[in-house]
Amino acid sequence: MSDTRKPPFNEPRQSVPGTTAEMRTKPDHGETSYKGSGRLAGKTAVITGGDSGIGRAVAIAYAREGADLLISYLNEHDDAEDTRRLIEAEGRRAVLFPGDIASADHCRALIAKAVEEFGRIDILVNNAAHQMTFDAIEEIPDAEWDMTFRVNIHAMFYITKAAVPHMGEGGSIINTTSVNADTPTPQLLAYATTKGAIQNFTAGLAQLLADRGIRANCVAPGPIWTPLIPSTMPQEKVESFGEQVPMKRPGQPRELAPVYVMLASDESSYVSGATIAVTGGKPIL
Repeated sequence: MSDTRKPPFNEPRQSVPGTTAEMRTKPDHGETSYKGSGRLAGKTAVITGGDSGIGRAVAIAYAREGADLLISYLNEHDDAEDTRRLIEAEGRRAVLFPGDIASADHCRALIAKAVEEFGRIDILVNNAAHQMTFDAIEEIPDAEWDMTFRVNIHAMFYITKAAVPHMGEGGSIINTTSVNADTPTPQLLAYATTKGAIQNFTAGLAQLLADRGIRANCVAPGPIWTPLIPSTMPQEKVESFGEQVPMKRPGQPRELAPVYVMLASDESSYVSGATIAVTGGKPIL
């Protein structure tokens, strides 16, 4: 029997940002495999881009570890409702908050909603991202460059700035960067540039917040199988997606979730300013 996790993938093109339901080869978010052990019992978390992909896998894991969650997402309502059902099946609260984090006002509103619902924020996962593929710099519209920065790094600043006053000692901020921060893919110039900015932002933030007892770390995924892939990459790239790493396949979202749990938990009390690579064997610098 062939391994469906490995390329080639016969995946239809989707419109941005893509949905799980339209994928032929469904990502594994840990729906049946992740087992919790109470590592986040009683904590509250905000996850951007929590409707699908890495965000959904983290949401499932956090719920099974005992956390209540606010899930921020753009407009993928069906995916978000599926994530909500998975969270509530664990007896945890799930608050959905749709809208565009490219807006600073929306970023502040989603944190205000989390505080209204939970009274505080223990864990902030800045995970949502936008990417598009271009073969030449002349092809990148100014508006596309601006949008990529507004979604990927500006929103991270606005959300974090709003959240920190509601985070106490032991709080954890986890930002999703990428292997592209160290080895940028030229066709993802705007995206890769923002991922480098995220890594630098996190390193500075960890130092800035240390005296408050709040930690900040990055997770740097390699190629991960999510709806973003068939909605933002050329067909030939989708077909061979993941074959460039030593494991010769893309990672599944569930394979990142334990790292986000570890960084969120009190067991990582001395881990701050770090970048954890989940890349299928491809080293980062």
